[in-house]
Amino acid sequence: MTQRDAFTERLITRLIQFAGYSTILFVLMILYFLISEGLPALGEVSISSLLGARWYPIESLYGILPLLFGSLVVTFGAALVAVPFGIATAVYISEVAPRAVREVLKPLVEILAGLPSVVLGFLGILVLAPFLRSFLNLPTGLTAFTGSLLLGGIAIPTIVSISEDALNTVPRAYREASWAVGATQWQTIWGVTLPAARSGVLTAVMLGIGRSLGETMAVMMVTGNAPVLPHGLDALFLPVRTMTATIASEMGEVANGSPHYHVLFFVGIVLFVFALIINVTASSVGFQRLKRSERILS
Repeated sequence: MTQRDAFTERLITRLIQFAGYSTILFVLMILYFLISEGLPALGEVSISSLLGARWYPIESLYGILPLLFGSLVVTFGAALVAVPFGIATAVYISEVAPRAVREVLKPLVEILAGLPSVVLGFLGILVLAPFLRSFLNLPTGLTAFTGSLLLGGIAIPTIVSISEDALNTVPRAYREASWAVGATQWQTIWGVTLPAARSGVLTAVMLGIGRSLGETMAVMMVTGNAPVLPHGLDALFLPVRTMTATIASEMGEVANGSPHYHVLFFVGIVLFVFALIINVTASSVGFQRLKRSERILS
């Protein structure tokens, strides 16, 4: 290796390290900004008010429970839609589809993943919401169920793309060994390929759920934006308001430094914590999977 090649390699290594450290630094800066702007809410608004059931800032009512449970209802519904459809589609593309079909479906999934959420929100308002209102005989089509279906459709391309890549990394020898002992194609997929790609598939699911939790424009356009605390399963077919929609719709009109302003940043802290929990969970499960693999190999 020449001196020039060694210098180039060291430079590229340092740039990669800088990029990695910069990511950590940016996350810490975001966290610091959220904490500095959101924690004053605890001194301006009582805990009982923050944990209240009414969000009506005009009357100094800052209960975040309707926003929190609204986000959870919509995200949970989106996960019920996106996870089975996303994993099934990834399995079909990776294991079942002919090569010609695979070469068509893969780019289509990538295109769907790149569609702006506001475009999908318009489709939800113009097509999905009126259809659900008439089909389910609801007072309005702008409900948590509509938001769940739309967010599930938004998360599916992410889950499909990452899960399909994880399935493709499974060595073909695993499949051939399964076929050699008499397993069928579906037995091989269910008992060998999916377990071998579990870490990557779980990462795909977590990223899809994280995108659903953090989605703003689409969910703000189709959920009705009613900050009402959900009660029972019928809440799925009623309007709700999520934390992201609240921040997006109210931050531009709030007075800087007011209690309302600080409470919105406190809601941002809650969102950050939920996203952190999702990512830490995915990382810990993947790490445990790696440790089990190392124990088996040793």
